[in-house]
Order: sequence, then structure tokens, then C-alpha cells
Amino acid sequence: MNLKSLFAAAAGYPVTPLMPVLFIGHGSPMNGLADNAFTRSLHQLGARLTPPKAIVVISAHWQTAGTRVTTNQRPPTVHDFGGFPQALFDMQYPAPGAPDLAQAIIDHVQEVHGAADWGLDHGTWTVLHHLYPQANIPVLQLSLDYTKSLAWHFDFARQLRFLRERGVLLIGSGNVVHNTRLSVPRLRAGDTTPFAWATEFDEWVKNKLDQRDFLGLVAYQQAGPSGPLAVPTPDHYLPLLYSAGLAQPDEALTYPHQEVTFGGISMRTVQVG
Repeated sequence: MNLKSLFAAAAGYPVTPLMPVLFIGHGSPMNGLADNAFTRSLHQLGARLTPPKAIVVISAHWQTAGTRVTTNQRPPTVHDFGGFPQALFDMQYPAPGAPDLAQAIIDHVQEVHGAADWGLDHGTWTVLHHLYPQANIPVLQLSLDYTKSLAWHFDFARQLRFLRERGVLLIGSGNVVHNTRLSVPRLRAGDTTPFAWATEFDEWVKNKLDQRDFLGLVAYQQAGPSGPLAVPTPDHYLPLLYSAGLAQPDEALTYPHQEVTFGGISMRTVQVG
């Protein structure tokens, strides 16, 4: 029995046309409450996409030693931040989990283990709130193994491609450019003007995607001085490598939203397929 038939037997998900893959620059948790060009683009995107059977999100905000997948029947809404209005803490995203899908991933993807001590963090629920506001589609999170290299993550993502043939929407949630240290002063001042280096790196990434040079994204230092400024830590960049690793070489790439704001935060959204 091959991998696909094993997966079908384990999870009961029928074969479907190839599902798209998304990368979403989620930005501030306040986007969960916001009505702006970015959140409106998510509403429009959710309306256009074929409704998925389930959603798997690789969020920048769940980092573990080893790779974990949530196994909760009812994953809690995780408010993994501080200093925001009470209205944000009051928000819930009560989507069901998918333990059967989680177990299929554990069974058939190397190095994945189950975890019931996490839920849906703000990298997941603040964007799904706009994509699928009814919260009626099962959602899993897959963690980022902080002990592994960028190249490992890109290669690992390829093991998840079979999910695309089972009606599963895979989403990488991070930011192409994410330098909060330099961006917070502009955020507090309400200055949305991007830094030149942030725009430069965001365009460099777009060019790599357009050229289908997905391996080039792994060596982001090739972008020159803008690379370390745009990616001071890898956590928000890694989900982009998952979305790129899930792509087929000849698939169409589109950008439902493109924006660099508050100095050094890229809100770029990428759709594969």
C-alpha cells in the first residue's frame, strides 16, 4: 500500500483536485480586530478558494524541539501576547480540531509527534478569523523545530505535499520582513512608512518566488545587508519556506496582498496554485 492509500485509509479524506497553498504575513495581533486593506484581502481570498476539508497552519509562534502537530478535538484559542486591548483577549476562534488527520500525519511523515498542550495561536486565529469567519473547518497547527536549519525545513515541507491532494489547505503564517525592534517606534508614532531595506528585501523575495528559485530563499543572506535586517531571527521567515517547499515547480504564484508597513513589517500574502 502506498503513502496516499495509507493516508486515505487512516484519515478517510477522499482524493481531491490539488489544493492551493498560502503564505500569509500576519503582522500585529491587532489585525484580528482590524478592518483594513489586509484583512479585507483575506475575506476576499477565503470567498474565492474552494472550501477545504481541513486546514493545517505552520505558525511562526509555535516553536518546539522536534516537530509537533496538535491533536486536540477542540483546540483552544491561544492569546500568546500582552499589552493589547481586552477586546483582543476576548476573541475566540472555536474551530474543531482533526485528531484523525493529526494521527495520519504522525503515522506517515517522519519526525512528527502529537501534542495536546497547544491550540491555535495568533499566527493562526487572527488570519482564519478573516479567511473563514464561521470557524467551522477543522484546524491543526504544525510546529517549527527550532533545532533544525532553514534548509531542513524547506526539505521537510515536501513531505506534506500529499495533503494537498486530500482537500487540505496548508498555510504558512509569518512575515517576509519582521523586525519588531526597529518597527515598534514607528508603530507607536502611527508612521506606516517602510524602511528602504525592508522594501528591498520584500522585493528580493518576490523576485525569487517569481523566478521559482525556491532554494534561493533558503540563503536569504544573498540579499545583501537587507537580509539580516529583514530576518533578525528565523521564526517568521520559516513559514515562507514551508509554503515554497509545498509548491510544484511550474505552479502559478499570485500575491493577494502586498505591503510593507510600520518600517519593517511585510504583510505580503502569497498564493500557490
